[in-house]
Amino acid sequence: MARTEVVVLGSGFAGLETAFRLRARAGEDDVGITVVSDRDDFLYRPGTVRLPFGAAEAPLHVPLAGAFRRRGIGAVIATAEGIDLDRGQVHTSRGRMAYDRLVLATGAASRPEEIPGLAEHAHSIAAAGALHRLGEDLRWAAQHARHGRAQRVLFALPPGNQCAAPLYEVALMLDTWLRRKQIRDGVEIAFDTCEESYVQAFGPKLHELVSRQFEARGIEGRTAATLAKATERSAVFADGSVREFDVLATFPPQVASVHYSGLPCDERGFLRCDPLGRAVLGRPEVFGPGDAGDFPLKLGYLALLQADAAAGAIAAQRRGTTLSAGPSPVVRQVLDLLDDAAFAQIPLAPGDDPARVDESSSRYWVSTGAFWRAGARLAEAALSARFRLGLPFRAGSGWGALGRAPGRTRPNTDNLVERP
Repeated sequence: MARTEVVVLGSGFAGLETAFRLRARAGEDDVGITVVSDRDDFLYRPGTVRLPFGAAEAPLHVPLAGAFRRRGIGAVIATAEGIDLDRGQVHTSRGRMAYDRLVLATGAASRPEEIPGLAEHAHSIAAAGALHRLGEDLRWAAQHARHGRAQRVLFALPPGNQCAAPLYEVALMLDTWLRRKQIRDGVEIAFDTCEESYVQAFGPKLHELVSRQFEARGIEGRTAATLAKATERSAVFADGSVREFDVLATFPPQVASVHYSGLPCDERGFLRCDPLGRAVLGRPEVFGPGDAGDFPLKLGYLALLQADAAAGAIAAQRRGTTLSAGPSPVVRQVLDLLDDAAFAQIPLAPGDDPARVDESSSRYWVSTGAFWRAGARLAEAALSARFRLGLPFRAGSGWGALGRAPGRTRPNTDNLVERP
């Protein structure tokens, strides 16, 4: 049997996990793998929320050249410019590449232009550079507060964003950071979200947890507050209300980073995929794991699950076997509070809505404690170490750090596909 050539576009959570998981399932004689990306390292994006508060960025970057070489995976530094579906070719800035299977893991991008004034007057938390700039403004706000000039920091989550949790993290960490500096009384913090409840995608238990945190920390929060326009010093909402601010932080609306002509997508450009193996609908040779796909939650954790599903589907196609469905996934989310953390385990219910929380499940629970922050950092270190070696994360021991609380063990029931 001829070797199956797999081209992976993207080197984020989904792209790397797909490549490394597939290599763990199939040797170089059976499957050739090439990763195409515009960068030669992996950035652990969940950790970037710490950047405004003095954390170093360098440890969040993982070099990949050694991992690719060790695992027999080709690497091309280039950008994708188009796909010829009929010929099975990817057009890149470095030339054409033929494929038998194609993995589109190019992720999501921000589009602040959807909200008038947002690009000009708000700090986005979508990229590391923007978070550094937010940190600069927060330090100026802290200086003004220390000299008796009251400051107001506003966080606003607009419609069209499918990854709300990081904005909550930055708001809660800001409160901790200001208290450490003993200037919290000089800075008002407000949080407005278009959601009907806080972190709505994760169900009522996380809403209750965030509500308690906001109340205890003196953060003024509003739900169902849809941002309509931003000016230099004020945010205007759809109900006509206006919030003044000195610093405005937001997570803008999201769209697909790359539009692929000829492939089905939703109104924001996200690829419509089969939920089992993440194959693009009508195109069994093309896969869309992670944020490039149409799953209504954009999270690194889910990208890993979907990448494993895609790798399993490609391996099954190679063997000529049928992909078997596993149980519905369980999402695990940590909210970093800088010196503490909140953890939520969120089982998703089977059915037509793939992101519906199974609120009746005994596996749905939330907790707070410093040990969750330690567990999250352990998982971060484990993922970075395994990616540095060219190994898939979910096979590693660090995975369990987010799956159990101290003194209790829970079975790992979040597989999307059966392993051979």
